[in-house]
Amino acid sequence: MRFNSLHFNIPTIAISALLFATVAKADLVPFKDYQVSQSVWDVTMVKVHPNMLDAYLQGIKKTWVASSKIEKQLGQIEDYKIYESALPGSGDFNLMLAVEFKNDAALAPNEARYDAFMKAWGAKRNAETTQMAQKEYPAMRKITGEYLLREITMK
Repeated sequence: MRFNSLHFNIPTIAISALLFATVAKADLVPFKDYQVSQSVWDVTMVKVHPNMLDAYLQGIKKTWVASSKIEKQLGQIEDYKIYESALPGSGDFNLMLAVEFKNDAALAPNEARYDAFMKAWGAKRNAETTQMAQKEYPAMRKITGEYLLREITMK
């Protein structure tokens, strides 16, 4: 078999493959060289359909943002953020919704937190916003991923 002007040197290819296949030695030690945060971010990637961003943002202002404000006021979450891609037509998502929790325990089901939130949110308001979201959001966006992330700080 002829490879035109390409020449393959089998020993060179084998040695190169072995060099790349070796396991890298990890020199960093957790807690000594870097710190992993106790706080946890719940991050949702959203692909908002073309020309639907303003309508979607208007909707989540009434639902996700409003409920996040209440959770923050109650001390149930640390913070929440919305990020928009500067290149909205590229990639798997163009909007990111992020909620910061103090720690893993803040993610666990808790009846007292639930009752406090529902009292502040209101059953009627909850029913109205849930119905609106179920009806309108699928036509505006697709959820492309959800992640639980921790910040790593290098020392």
